[in-house]
Amino acid sequence: MNLKSKNINLRALEPEDLDFLFTTENNSGFWEVSSTQTPFSKYILTQYIANSHQDIYEAKQLRLIIEHNNRPIGMIDLFDFNPQHKRAGIGILILKEFQNKGFASQALTLFIKYAFTNLQLHQLYANITTDNKTSIALFSKHDFSKIGVKKDWIITNNTFKDEVLFQLINKI
Repeated sequence: MNLKSKNINLRALEPEDLDFLFTTENNSGFWEVSSTQTPFSKYILTQYIANSHQDIYEAKQLRLIIEHNNRPIGMIDLFDFNPQHKRAGIGILILKEFQNKGFASQALTLFIKYAFTNLQLHQLYANITTDNKTSIALFSKHDFSKIGVKKDWIITNNTFKDEVLFQLINKI
């Protein structure tokens, strides 16, 4: 399957992505959505990249780099992959300077098609804090339905936030 659109390419992690991953994963501004609490070393990230070849059925997750003009601009992930129940969580991160340019929407379109066609998933879900209006709009645009709210689910800067659960059922 071709994971390319007019402006972006989704591809596997490569060793040369180490600096991009190091900068992104250690940006504490992203930690809220990734549940990260401590920085990652280059050694740990090198191991992560080296093991990223694992089959999704073994690793239960998949991360692809979102590339624009041969430059990494973000990542898109499947996590909590459950082949028995044919579902997985999905998350996306686009660097600030590349947001609001349609790249996230293109990546999500490609990744949804991949998940439903190649992995034969029945459903995808996304967890989004209620104050993340951009992500709520993105997933809503792609027909994800709000199915519930988890109250006081995330704590950031000593403030609890609600998290919305969005779900997309494969109707194909």
